Amino acid sequence: MIQVSIGRGRNSKLRHISRARQTSKAGFAAVLLAGFAAVFLSGCVVDKVSDVTSSVGDVFATGEPKAPARVPMFVVSTRKGKAGDANELSDGIRESLQTVTVPPGHRPGDIERPSFGSENPQKHFTVSAYRGLNDSDFQAELASHLSGRIGSNRDVLLYVHGFNTSYDEARFRLAQVVTDGRFGGVPILFTWPASGSLFDYEAAKESASASRDALAQLLIQLSDVPDIGRIQIVAHSMGSWLTMEALRQDAIAGRPDLNGKLGEIMLAAPDIDLTVFKQQIAKVDPAHISLLVSANDRALSVSRRLAGDRPRVGALNPRNPADKAIIDGLGVRVYDLSSQATDLTGHGAYTAPDVVRQIGARIGEARVQDADVTAVLGERPVDTKVVTQPLPPDPPVAAPPPVPEPAK
Repeated sequence: MIQVSIGRGRNSKLRHISRARQTSKAGFAAVLLAGFAAVFLSGCVVDKVSDVTSSVGDVFATGEPKAPARVPMFVVSTRKGKAGDANELSDGIRESLQTVTVPPGHRPGDIERPSFGSENPQKHFTVSAYRGLNDSDFQAELASHLSGRIGSNRDVLLYVHGFNTSYDEARFRLAQVVTDGRFGGVPILFTWPASGSLFDYEAAKESASASRDALAQLLIQLSDVPDIGRIQIVAHSMGSWLTMEALRQDAIAGRPDLNGKLGEIMLAAPDIDLTVFKQQIAKVDPAHISLLVSANDRALSVSRRLAGDRPRVGALNPRNPADKAIIDGLGVRVYDLSSQATDLTGHGAYTAPDVVRQIGARIGEARVQDADVTAVLGERPVDTKVVTQPLPPDPPVAAPPPVPEPAK
């Protein structure tokens, strides 16, 4: 067993469990009343954007404020609306290239937004640019963003959010993960109509089901980009179920590893029935999968009740012998975030600064096999297993001229 300490205090640990070979819902409406409603309606089944304004103390010696950091990202949405931002299911997909700005005083783990009044890029996360794309534009723009990148910087990070997450929350959360995790590749958001209330849990599940084809198509589209490195995935809550369903669908269609491009699949607080998950990993290689779990995730406790008391993967407890035996049989990596869960529901622990840094280190890890490989715009190698062209070797260094003998 390998243990990795990341520490938010002396007793904080992120446990890395070794790879082993490895309805009628109306009857549960009472769960949503009284105490449960009071606890979960604000945090629901997903972490919320913090309503905190950062202190801006970062200035140059001249007194000029630092410029906000820019995070360009591709956005693929199954939401309705011209920009794909409505909380209803669309009859197609909306693709765009956007830029989110991160304030210079950003605190890791937070998404700084105004409590009231107008947003200010010096204090808050904002969206500074938007451009709609069609399919061919999307492919061309992505290839352009990858061109000239070397090694793991050719990777993309695909983020799939969970239940009760707004369009803005999804964009800002991806920007926060990219910034705090120091990800050097290209971020991509897949956003779906995730509802806006705990009472709409079933409606959100139906929207997630209807979005599977679009996500499966996006994964294939990404795997066909010739110069892409790895497709790294971070999915949260119900988005984990959606992600695994799309990957399973692609695997059945004959692309289980996305043309060799599939990287890490990090499932944070996965709201997935344990039996369903076993069926999913029968098609998707579990060696790619990491589970970020927490035994004190109250949101998943509610989800379990709504699902007829069926255990959720994200609530597995590696310290419990029975759960550990289940984990060992799955063949996946498991990170225990129980000590990192500081929010009310314990459902957003993956956004804690130390955890995001670990995620960034995991997905940004240098790969020896392509450390000297660069993306070349428009060139498709003959061998489909080779996704890029190697950098040319350094020119030979000329021998230094002989040193003359000193005069006698």
